[in-house]
Amino acid sequence: MTGYGRAELSKRGMSVSAEVRSVNSRYLEVTSRLPRTLSHREKDVKEIVRSFLSRGSLNITVKIEKESNGETPLKVNTSAVKSYYKLLNELRKTVKLREKVKLEHLLNFSEILEPIDAEETDTKEWELVDETIREALKQLNTMRVNEGRELAKDFVKRIQWIDKTLNEIERLSVERIPTERKRLQERIAQLLEDKSIIDQNRLELEIALLADKLDITEECVRYRTHNKFFLEAIKTEETPGRKLNFLIQEMNREANTIGSKANEAAIAHLVVKIKEELERIREQLQNIE
Repeated sequence: MTGYGRAELSKRGMSVSAEVRSVNSRYLEVTSRLPRTLSHREKDVKEIVRSFLSRGSLNITVKIEKESNGETPLKVNTSAVKSYYKLLNELRKTVKLREKVKLEHLLNFSEILEPIDAEETDTKEWELVDETIREALKQLNTMRVNEGRELAKDFVKRIQWIDKTLNEIERLSVERIPTERKRLQERIAQLLEDKSIIDQNRLELEIALLADKLDITEECVRYRTHNKFFLEAIKTEETPGRKLNFLIQEMNREANTIGSKANEAAIAHLVVKIKEELERIREQLQNIE
């Protein structure tokens, strides 16, 4: 389901903003853009998302701003500087260079400067980032819930229309029986010149069998049961997406059976309309968890 959430929190001289965008997906896919200092936290971000969502393709962007207060947040890594200086001198002697090792050479190695209390800083940053992402996800879920309510209203209308259409299909099916009886009698009469030799008992049996083949009561009853479960799942379950998808598949199967058994143009036309509605519902169900 599509959605958008944004949050911004400030604590201890740090300001963190998190922006979350979601689009439809059958699975949960998370892409995060974090500051370089927190790039190793991508897995943690995915775990946070899983506690809020089970489906959707999410894009999360996090930005951090710090108040410097005139202080440099870096310090010299003395051991790293000495090691690189020694290695560069060895390299200079190996290739027989006269040029001495200078500060500009050492500054090419990023490890000689490191954040002050890096571990503590990382922990504080992450705590605030964690809180901010969760707040943005709450806003995202609020938007998704509102959209879900509108989708539920649409589903109810379509299911109710399908119920009415099933009533019309059953009416047409019942009315067909006398018509088919008369048609069968006329066809037999055309084949036999002597009508007196027609076995009325056998004729009634054939008509009974034909009526049984044309009877779609069982399929309509099952279909209405699926409709009932569909509406109940929308109202009572928090994450009905998978169940609703299964019910739509069963509805489609019953519609196919009704169309093949009825074998009548008017009924077939209504079945096509039902399947069109099912396809519209199925497309929207990709938005539901």
